[in-house]
Amino acid sequence: MSKVSEIKSARTGDMYYKIEHDSGLTIYLYPKRDYNSKYAIFGTRYGSINNAFSLDGGEVKKVPDGIAHYLEHKMFECEDGDAFVKYAKTGANANAYTSFNKTCYLFSCTENFDESFEILLDFVQSPYFTEETVAKEQGIIGQEIRMYDDSAEWVVMFNLLKNMYKSHPVQIDIAGTVESIAEITPELLYDCYYTFYNLNNMVLCVSGDLSVEDILKTADKKLKKCEKHTIENYFENEPYEVCSHYVEQSFPISVPLFNFGYKGKSHKVSQKETAEIDIIMTVLTSPSFELYNKLDKAELINQTFDAEYFDGEGYNSVIFSGESRSPKEAGEMIKDYIENLKQNGISPDDFEIAKREVYGDLLSSLNNVEAISNALVDAHFNDTDIFGFIDDVAGCTSDDVNNRLKKMFDTDNTTLSVILPVKE
Repeated sequence: MSKVSEIKSARTGDMYYKIEHDSGLTIYLYPKRDYNSKYAIFGTRYGSINNAFSLDGGEVKKVPDGIAHYLEHKMFECEDGDAFVKYAKTGANANAYTSFNKTCYLFSCTENFDESFEILLDFVQSPYFTEETVAKEQGIIGQEIRMYDDSAEWVVMFNLLKNMYKSHPVQIDIAGTVESIAEITPELLYDCYYTFYNLNNMVLCVSGDLSVEDILKTADKKLKKCEKHTIENYFENEPYEVCSHYVEQSFPISVPLFNFGYKGKSHKVSQKETAEIDIIMTVLTSPSFELYNKLDKAELINQTFDAEYFDGEGYNSVIFSGESRSPKEAGEMIKDYIENLKQNGISPDDFEIAKREVYGDLLSSLNNVEAISNALVDAHFNDTDIFGFIDDVAGCTSDDVNNRLKKMFDTDNTTLSVILPVKE
């Protein structure tokens, strides 16, 4: 018998259901009454960094780089036809993606939800790989890799990660290389599938005008019970220091691009720490605050300027990015500003403005079915709770945030990646 729990927020008045299904899968349903759009996302805790692993304490298996992304592509090809063709008949908008630490399959629709939901549960649980289809996909993904190699935005990011990380696979392109995907076989794909696509290692999140009965009707019919296994991922020891402080490359672009990163010590970030970090990142990137305006006034950035807190198993960093006429000058201004901010602290007024901005964005996201389900996936894989996170943001104090700020940025452990226009 599946266990159904209600999770409520006293602060927002919202609620969602957590269903611990008999199959081993955890399902979240966030009902949004009278919404036309419905959204479902089916994810596994398996991404590009998981290239060395063991199952139930067995031998460590090392697989080719890019295999998680390759597997995502192959899952849509079923023995009885292509899943995208099936979705076309229901009118759903379907997609999938592989990141560093997860792979997700999703669809949105305004009608025929049950039929689209069955398609999702069917094809994600039905791997079908042959020598012929795997060989065919190598050419397709090889073209995709070459396309990424021609993307200045993609190259500037991975040049930064290669400068930042010596051993951790986060510095390896998510799609792998043409050489690494040539090593992929049907046997390797099945091995990775049955390791990581076990329902106990996955999560399903649905939002829209739906009931628990609607979800269980299909889940009970389609989900296949899985035995729980222990998956252990292995990473080489990663030194704290960056590999190099600067890298540049030329591309046929009109304005230079930059990624400027602070490498940090890897640790599991708590929900409270994440709330504090979100407020800090808002102070450092929002047009409402001094750093953005100083950079803008000096004509060192434009509207593409952004930053993210980038972390996962074995990696942790803050990365600023954008276009700049002088990337080195922009990087120095960012570094100087943060050092000054660490010494003097975020002012009480700026703290309150940033906190309200983060809190307001979180509340607004609860009106978007896609944002809700995506947040539930991340919360599940991070062992956190979306309502608890809102409470943690609301409970943050100026001292909390300034103390976190002092621990985050090591001026000596930075690197700058630049893409310059090709000279005539």
